[in-house]
Amino acid sequence: MQIKTTQQGHIAWCEPSAATLTPQDFSVDVWQTKAAVVGQSKGRYTTWFVKTDSSQTWVLRHYWRGGLVGKFNRDSYLYTGLKQTRAMAELAILETLYQEGFAVPRPIAAHVARSGLCYNADIIIEHVAGAKDLVAYLSQQPMDEQQWYALGQTIAKFHLRGVYHADLNAKNILLAHEQFYLIDFDRGELRQPNASWQQANLDRLLRSFNKEQGKLPSLAFSQQCWQLLLDGYRSLHPI
Repeated sequence: MQIKTTQQGHIAWCEPSAATLTPQDFSVDVWQTKAAVVGQSKGRYTTWFVKTDSSQTWVLRHYWRGGLVGKFNRDSYLYTGLKQTRAMAELAILETLYQEGFAVPRPIAAHVARSGLCYNADIIIEHVAGAKDLVAYLSQQPMDEQQWYALGQTIAKFHLRGVYHADLNAKNILLAHEQFYLIDFDRGELRQPNASWQQANLDRLLRSFNKEQGKLPSLAFSQQCWQLLLDGYRSLHPI
């Protein structure tokens, strides 16, 4: 990762072609003027897919606050040091995991803009071609037993490395070409492996599947699917 100082704050990049990015390039407006916005993903807020001059597809995401705080403070965070900012911390963990061969999107760049004691931030990662999140996938077709087992093994590999995912849910797992990817490592950490937080991660994932099925009863998920996932997980990491 390399970092440069801007008038507003800092830009960090992992991808060489991102070395020339300016703070303005982290605004979707710039990409729209170039007719380079090729898609979007809507959750609580919109994430943008943009096409670069070198024909790469990047995912641009701004850091927004949620919950009650977000009603009066949309995107401002207390600045306690560059490495502690949401964007730089997420870019750093993605860079480590990507270099180690974990199934995560390739990290591209991050931007932090200071304003007094606060900051706001953005991150860019590479788009995983052909990927669907598990809610989108399971709303259209089921996964077979081998896939559920493999998903459990994928999560176990992250846990064995000490990867704490702050929001492990069905929408933050992608499936592309028989490969599972974990995304959105905001507030994620590399920790000492521990059964307590690892079990809490699994419990959170199960709640998300049940929640999504509550909204869409036809979602291809069942207790048998979950058991297959656990079997795969415990084949590598019994807890």
